[in-house]
Amino acid sequence: MVEQIKNQIKEIIENKYEITNLVVEDGKIDNVDISVPLFAISKNLRKNPKLIFDEISPLLELEEIKEVVFLNGFLNINLNREAISKNVIKKVLEEKTSFGNSNYNKDEVVVIDYSSPNIAKSFGLGHIRSTMIGNAIKNLYVKTGAKVIGINHLGDWGTQFGKMIVAYKKWGKKEEVEKNPIAELQKLYVRFHDEAKDNENLEQEGRDAFRKLELNDPEMVELWTWFREESLKEFMEIYDTLKVSFDSYAGEAFYNDKMDDVVLELENKNLLKVDDGATIVDLAEFNLPPALIKRSDGATLYMTRDLAALFYRLKTYKFTKAIYVVGNEQKLHFEQLKSITKLMGYNLDIEHVGFGLLMVDGKKMSTRGGKFKRLEDIITQIVSDANVAITEKNPNLKNKEEVSKAVGIGAIIFNDLKNERNLNVDFNLENMLKFEGQTGPYIQYSSVRITSILKDQKIDLDKIDYSYFNQDHYYNAVKTIANFPKIVERATESRNPSVIAKYLLDLASQFNHFYGKQKIVVEDIRHLNTNLSLISSIRDILDEGMRILGITSLKEM
Repeated sequence: MVEQIKNQIKEIIENKYEITNLVVEDGKIDNVDISVPLFAISKNLRKNPKLIFDEISPLLELEEIKEVVFLNGFLNINLNREAISKNVIKKVLEEKTSFGNSNYNKDEVVVIDYSSPNIAKSFGLGHIRSTMIGNAIKNLYVKTGAKVIGINHLGDWGTQFGKMIVAYKKWGKKEEVEKNPIAELQKLYVRFHDEAKDNENLEQEGRDAFRKLELNDPEMVELWTWFREESLKEFMEIYDTLKVSFDSYAGEAFYNDKMDDVVLELENKNLLKVDDGATIVDLAEFNLPPALIKRSDGATLYMTRDLAALFYRLKTYKFTKAIYVVGNEQKLHFEQLKSITKLMGYNLDIEHVGFGLLMVDGKKMSTRGGKFKRLEDIITQIVSDANVAITEKNPNLKNKEEVSKAVGIGAIIFNDLKNERNLNVDFNLENMLKFEGQTGPYIQYSSVRITSILKDQKIDLDKIDYSYFNQDHYYNAVKTIANFPKIVERATESRNPSVIAKYLLDLASQFNHFYGKQKIVVEDIRHLNTNLSLISSIRDILDEGMRILGITSLKEM
């Protein structure tokens, strides 16, 4: 609502003076809602800012504007708090969790590549970042009107699977793998790299095994298929737990028969060069190192498969934007990918949405070194810890197991998404489970507290006294509520779910401040309905914000 008024003011003034890019901002001093600096207009027209103010102020006689004041070269606007609050509260109560939906991206078809774990390896704690950042970005684009295709580009191809096969054939036992597939394969993978430190031939054996797999050697294909099927079973359990879904699980192997066409197109466009036996694309004009398309032994590389995947998605989904939610360390790879498509004559909107590392005790996790936290184990631990905390707060809670699961998983997700995505994230179970501060449980508990107050209450929209919204603790909450659609747009534009997370912390804080200052259930019916309408609006937006982030809202906890 406030943003709409800003846009109206902007349009009125720009039309008046036939200008563009007018700055209309939040008030810079107390008790001022909106400010418009007049210096640029004054300079262009060579006219005193006060005279410009006198020309503009009669044009701003809108219902939502209470007064217009000139001060120090600024046109300062105070809004009609009652009118603003009435419009905002009615809109939220009517639209509920649909509040903030828009057609902002209605013309976009977006493919989002996220999560993408490697098969034959446990779904690790480190995978949570790509999975939940990607899921939140997907939800943001859907909320702003885009058609979105979520893709889980499984890491089911590459030299590492040659290494896995070699490790299994040398040291693996079928009965052990069948008993506990992922854990056993993980041990074999770590052992391969330990043994390779003293055996230079092992790395080559791994490359040779993968080359046989590429050539459809029956034994290699059978082992690879087995590894993949067992991995997917575990992954699907994790995704069900996280309530994350995808429209496609086509991994790297899916594009095996599609890479030759890409290589042929590169060749036909004279973009391939042979350098020391390897086939490359020279990217010197972009100030980038050459991109490897084929190794000297003819084996394809990540770039070849990513190009094949990109063009398949373009043909299949006709996307307008392709987003890759992958760690910051892959920045160069995606710069090369985008540059190659430009050389090929395509003008594609390709964006790498990078993110920092997840740190445990200040250290990066490593699969090869065995410093690897299984997400499944972490979830089991935090759900157990959440159960203990909830039992202390509410020992008679009926659905304690379900609530503990929602609180524990929500804590993990919020701990990740509250941080600006490019930064490293510290993972500390104890801190993220606190019911106060910048945590998921704090947001969930704020929503639950409102639900508890609203229980057995009924809001009568005809019996709301909007004069109460002239008070700061009412109106400040309304302003925060009104900002939600803009927050959704900002989070989508920046591909940064932390914008939503920080907003939810602010909104929850607004509610708790209001709750501490104002008795909500009062005898006066108009005052009661005013209070209930405000906190109900806050609860709906808290719940919708949590949904966007992938966090379950609760009725009790």
